[in-house]
Amino acid sequence: MQPRIPWQSPRDRAAPHGTGDVPGLGAEAAAALAAARRRAVRDGDRQVDTAHLLHSLLEHDPQVRAAFDGGPQLARLLGYLVQRSIGYGLRWQGGVEDSGAVPAVTAVAPPGRTSLAADPADSDGAPAVTVVEGLSPLASAALEQARAEAARRTGGPARGVDLLAAMVAHPQARAVEVLTRAGVDVHALRTPRDDGPQDREACLEGGGPSC
Repeated sequence: MQPRIPWQSPRDRAAPHGTGDVPGLGAEAAAALAAARRRAVRDGDRQVDTAHLLHSLLEHDPQVRAAFDGGPQLARLLGYLVQRSIGYGLRWQGGVEDSGAVPAVTAVAPPGRTSLAADPADSDGAPAVTVVEGLSPLASAALEQARAEAARRTGGPARGVDLLAAMVAHPQARAVEVLTRAGVDVHALRTPRDDGPQDREACLEGGGPSC
């Protein structure tokens, strides 16, 4: 009997989830995105969503881990995340993570482009968000929001905590569901900590609402 799904190499399996770099991300955020793509491939998920990104941010970014209330809360959260492939995450495999609030354009942001936002607007004049290759519409929107906020606040790349804050700003995000089930105060995560070198320089030069 022939297998229903032809065998694919790891490279072939990774392709739908994207392999290119996304401009405007700091080192930790970029590493988390790459790890989230690998996790989605390993778990057999059709897209990288905000829960994948949350899991990878916790693994790769000490500043993100510091945003939580110590070891017990982190252990509880990570323990819940690792159950995805055998439990609650199975119901997500047939759907797409999308808030429905922002129109999505299913295209890939070209290399070197400084924004993930699409050029055209929808029929109501609202800007559309280009879905990054392999990412869910909501995860793509969170990436764009994190990059735009970091550029506005410090002129630098988006950090992991910027991406975390952008993800939890969407109540429909799968990351929010995971955090809520783990007993985390999501509202406390919606303002990123501003304690990096660029943020300190901005405060010394006149500051902003976070200084």
